[in-house]
Amino acid sequence: MFGKREHRKALVITLAALPPQVALPDGHKVPFANLDYAATAPVARAAAEAVEALLPWYGSVHRGAGALSQKTSLEYERARQTIGDFLGCRPGDEVVFTRNTTDAMNLLAHALPPDTLTVTFLGEHHAGLLPWPSVHRLPIPASPESAVASLAEALRAIRARDGAARPVLVAVTAASNVTGEVWPIADLVEQAHRCGARLAVDAAQLAPHRPVDLSSWDADYVAISGHKLYAPFGAGVLAGRADWLDQAPPYLAGGGATRSVDAGAETVTWTDGPARHEAGTPNVFGAVALGAVCAALASSDRADWQDHEARLSARLERRLVGIPGVAVLRSFPAGSDRVGIVSFAVSGEDSGDLATWLSVEHGIGVREGLFCAHPFSRHLLSEAGRRTGRPMPATALRASIGAGTTADDIDRLVAALADRVGTAR
Repeated sequence: MFGKREHRKALVITLAALPPQVALPDGHKVPFANLDYAATAPVARAAAEAVEALLPWYGSVHRGAGALSQKTSLEYERARQTIGDFLGCRPGDEVVFTRNTTDAMNLLAHALPPDTLTVTFLGEHHAGLLPWPSVHRLPIPASPESAVASLAEALRAIRARDGAARPVLVAVTAASNVTGEVWPIADLVEQAHRCGARLAVDAAQLAPHRPVDLSSWDADYVAISGHKLYAPFGAGVLAGRADWLDQAPPYLAGGGATRSVDAGAETVTWTDGPARHEAGTPNVFGAVALGAVCAALASSDRADWQDHEARLSARLERRLVGIPGVAVLRSFPAGSDRVGIVSFAVSGEDSGDLATWLSVEHGIGVREGLFCAHPFSRHLLSEAGRRTGRPMPATALRASIGAGTTADDIDRLVAALADRVGTAR
């Protein structure tokens, strides 16, 4: 069903709108510096145009004979194919539409064979940390190599204890939503498969920045969110091997997931394939918008874009570490590969107050908190305090970049922080 397609290369994805002008306390307006892409990316023009084009044809999905239903169903399934190609799906893989990555990982947890043990790291986003019915959690690794070694050791011990027959799933992130650090997915897959385990990838943060390829990784499952990927809220995907998905009870019981229901509703035959887990009327606009963005990204020069983002990230980190009291959070050694996410804390400053001040006084948007990765973020803050010898706040700040981010956005953030810290000291 799925396979690589050739694409004519374009330069870069474009956004549907320029940043709004926001008023500062002195009355003058500045372009809003959005440095919160890791939470939600702006909508791409390709997504907006795809939704606009479908509006006149919007109708019911599947099983409808009318022109509107036929057109809507066609575009919905075309989006599935496009997204499958974008994710490097193999023949026989399924692409199931969900609400987001969290929904996708919970669907996979629901579909696990009985007695499956899931192995994951404490550095995961809660979407990869919490859904599993039976879980073995590994310590936060200090390097990509230690992650691979820790997983290999744990899987050998699990097999020695439980035997070869017990199903095991490894769930890992491809890029941390806290630090942006890129994980060695292919090496982790190799260790998992060596011990007869499967591996699921949370690619929510990697997909906007780098190619995601189930085939080259040889991974078993991957999950993404549309709203991280320049598409609207409410659409995500779980893609991967069909057998566990087709053997599991439907994620939702209802219309579309059934092949037949007897007269007394006592005997139900469920369908196979993605429809088994997509009961009810789906988010057609979300799926079509996500498919359009995947097509646009696949036809763009992502290598040049990756270089541009790397330069902006390096500029941000280099200037942040030059500000007294600022500690950049990291788990892996300095210089490790990362996407455009930099989290940091300022000693002596409440992160929530600082984020509000940046927004109100400077028109800069960053994220504050523990980033739905509480164990990991608290660990990093503790390590930053130990490393710097300074007390750290209870939460952190995160600046994240993407299409539309400029060097001026970075410089405005750094200048504001330097002014604040300089004034406070």
